[in-house]
Amino acid sequence: MLPLLGLIIGLVIGLMLNVQIPEVWSVYIAITILSGLDSLLGGLEAALRKRFSNILFITGFVLNTGAALILTALGQQLNFDLSLVAVFAFGIRIFKNLGLVRRHLVQRIKKRSDEAK
Repeated sequence: MLPLLGLIIGLVIGLMLNVQIPEVWSVYIAITILSGLDSLLGGLEAALRKRFSNILFITGFVLNTGAALILTALGQQLNFDLSLVAVFAFGIRIFKNLGLVRRHLVQRIKKRSDEAK
């Protein structure tokens, strides 16, 4: 729950400050947002399974974000859009984790409903 709270606080602060991001950084910010969303959903899914680990969450976020940013920077240098690799990978993982979270929540609700009968 702590990562979700951090995300909400960060979004509120970001929206209130209205910071202008240079166009050159936009692809890097987008990759970082995707990485953060992937980590958040992965952490939420692990928490629902009662397997959440702070160290795994933090190292996963840092390593995934770092690798994605390095690929993006390399692509910029080679004039080839390698950021699409990160977008594709994070997109798959985000939807996979979202599906797992949904499945877990539906099963939990169904179990509670069956117990109430």
